[in-house]
Amino acid sequence: MKPFIYTAQPSRVIFGNGALAQLSEEINAMGAKKALVLSTPEQRASAQKIADLLGSHAVGIFDRAVMHVPIETAREARAVARQLGADCAVAIGGGSTIGLGKAIAMESGLPILAIPTTYAGSEMTPIFGITEAGIKKTGRDLRVLPRTVIYDPELSQSLPVGLSVTSGINAIAHAAEGLYAVDGNPIMSLMAEEGIAAISRALPQIRQQSDQMAARSDALYGAWLCGTVLGHVGMALHHKLCHTLGGSFNLPHAETHTIVLSHALAYNAKAAPQAMVRIARALQVDSAPQGIYELALHNGAPVALKDIGMREQDLDKACDIALQNQYPNPRPLERSALRQLLQNAFDGAPPQA
Repeated sequence: MKPFIYTAQPSRVIFGNGALAQLSEEINAMGAKKALVLSTPEQRASAQKIADLLGSHAVGIFDRAVMHVPIETAREARAVARQLGADCAVAIGGGSTIGLGKAIAMESGLPILAIPTTYAGSEMTPIFGITEAGIKKTGRDLRVLPRTVIYDPELSQSLPVGLSVTSGINAIAHAAEGLYAVDGNPIMSLMAEEGIAAISRALPQIRQQSDQMAARSDALYGAWLCGTVLGHVGMALHHKLCHTLGGSFNLPHAETHTIVLSHALAYNAKAAPQAMVRIARALQVDSAPQGIYELALHNGAPVALKDIGMREQDLDKACDIALQNQYPNPRPLERSALRQLLQNAFDGAPPQA
């Protein structure tokens, strides 16, 4: 076994049907008294429900979270938190909302309580991302790691099937790259394989019956594991490409991850054979890249960048940006091969090694 370093992240997880009922208790345990509730405009009703549960402990709702955390939105939310005297943030939703909470915490140090309603996994990571002048910049800082996470599968029951599938494959991407991360370790590898297996068995069941609680619980459990992996080890080519495509071309986050993952795995397959074995085993298939591609295809998810707003004339620019400030990757980044990867993803072609 190769040498490794493992440091556990200090977060508290409350998991189970009806776990939301423990919200006030968890806010008190954090020592907070003035919570700013965060959401996207579409989830304003959910934010209001949270504010109602908190009663006098809720000082306001900021419902303008959007994808990729534009710096302008982050500054506005920080100002609102200061004006209201908030001493914590409660983020309900997916990666966009939790990312906004992190942007507030990074400046103010306010503790975050996260209530995920998708399978994005951001709630288990100290990773933040902010988009400024068309470039999405990411980093790690323990100040942005949510202090407490409440996982209530009942809250994901109404997540549309299409978003459930793309959000789930987005989570799988975190675990898949964790298996070949430069700073990986055996504990994260165990969690990665289990997380991929849980989500991959849940998604077809959710597509067949969207309100099936056992499948929703499996998916959320898998998302917790996959997010934990992302929070403990580094990212590689897949995440670099998705940060480029999302931050610079404003493509939808989960759909972009869903489309790119199989191609990134194919690019790295020969350089990370043991990771491919574990991913394939978790998916119960022979080929990891093909298995991811078919998981998306057979469950109605997009498989082509051209179908989610990418323009073919922008592929060269995307390739150039992806080659800058590279993340560590098992296989060196080669421009011609990377450009072909993007072309395949644009066309929706099956992954090619």
